[in-house]
Amino acid sequence: MAKSIEVTSNSTIYMGSVEVLLPQLLPNRRTIVISDSNIDRTHHNLINSYEHILIGQGEQAKSLTTLEEVYRRLIEMGADRTTFILGIGGGIVTDIAGFIASTYMRGLEFGFVTTTLLGAVDASVGGKNGVNVGGFKNMVGTFSQPKFVICDVALLHSLPEREFRAGLAEVIKTAILGDSELFEILEHTSCKELRKNDNLLEEIILRSMKVKASVVAEDEREGGRRRVLNLGHTLAHAIEKCSHDYSHGEAVAIGLHRITLSALEQKTISESEGKRILSLIEKYGFKTAISTERKLLLRAIEGDKKRKGNSIHIILPTHIGEVEDREVRLSNIGDIFKTI
Repeated sequence: MAKSIEVTSNSTIYMGSVEVLLPQLLPNRRTIVISDSNIDRTHHNLINSYEHILIGQGEQAKSLTTLEEVYRRLIEMGADRTTFILGIGGGIVTDIAGFIASTYMRGLEFGFVTTTLLGAVDASVGGKNGVNVGGFKNMVGTFSQPKFVICDVALLHSLPEREFRAGLAEVIKTAILGDSELFEILEHTSCKELRKNDNLLEEIILRSMKVKASVVAEDEREGGRRRVLNLGHTLAHAIEKCSHDYSHGEAVAIGLHRITLSALEQKTISESEGKRILSLIEKYGFKTAISTERKLLLRAIEGDKKRKGNSIHIILPTHIGEVEDREVRLSNIGDIFKTI
C-alpha cells in the first residue's frame, strides 16, 4: 500500500510505485506531460506513454522564454481547459509545469512525478511554481497546488552521485528546522548507504516531506511561518545568481554552513549543536568555500524577492529541530554574513 501525506485538502503526496499509482491518480481525460530530454532518456517509456513537451535543462531553462515556448506548443496541440498537465522530472521541470498549468487558460489541473531527491523533498512539495528573471531566483511565480505528487524511489536510482548528494542538502535543512530525529538518522548513515537502502531513503524522504507539508498547511502563501523553509536559502540564492559553479543543493549547503557560523557567533545556538550541524554538512561531502566576491553576494541578497522594503527575514538555527525568524535591515546584512 502506498504511503501518503496530505499537504492541503486538494493536494496529496504519494510514496510508491509510479506504475501502480499513476493510472489510479490521473483523471480520465487528456494528459500532456512536460519533461526534459534527460528524463526522456532515463525514463523514456514513462514519458512516451503520453503526449509530451520537452524543455531545456538547467536553471537557464527556468525562464520566461521557456514559458512562451511551452504555451505556444500547448496552443498548437489544441490543449484546452479540460487538459491535465503532468510534470515528470526534477525541480526545474515541476516549477515550469506548475507555472504553465496555473496560468494557461487561467488554470489547469496538474500533478507531478518527481525524479530527483531534491524535487522529492523540496521543489515538488508546497505549491510554489516560479521562473528566474534577470538572474534572480523564482522572481516570477504562482502559488498553486498540484493534485498529487508521486515519489517512487526506484526513479532515483539513475541519479548521478553529485545530483543525489545535492538533494541531501535540503534533507539536512529540513532536519535542522523541524526534525531532530531525522538529523540523528543522518548522523548515523551516509550518502553511500542511502543510495543502497531504499527503505532508509524512503524514511528520510517521508520525514522531510512531512515537515514541509506541515509548514505549508499552516501558511500556504508564505505570510509568516513558511519563511522557516528559507533556512540557508538567502545566501544560496545569491550564490546561484553570482556563479554557475554550484547547483541549488550545493549552494544551500553553503548557506546552511554560513548561517550556522553566524548563529554560533550571535549565540543563538549552543556550540555543541552548532558544531553538529557543521560536522553533518562536512560528513556528506559538501564544499563550503565560496569563490564569489563578498560585495557581489551582499548586493544579490539586497535584490532577493523576499526582502520587504529595507529589510529581509533571515532564518537562524537555535536548536537542532528549531529555528528563529529574524527581520534584519539590509544595511546590517553584512553583520549576519560576516564569513562570506
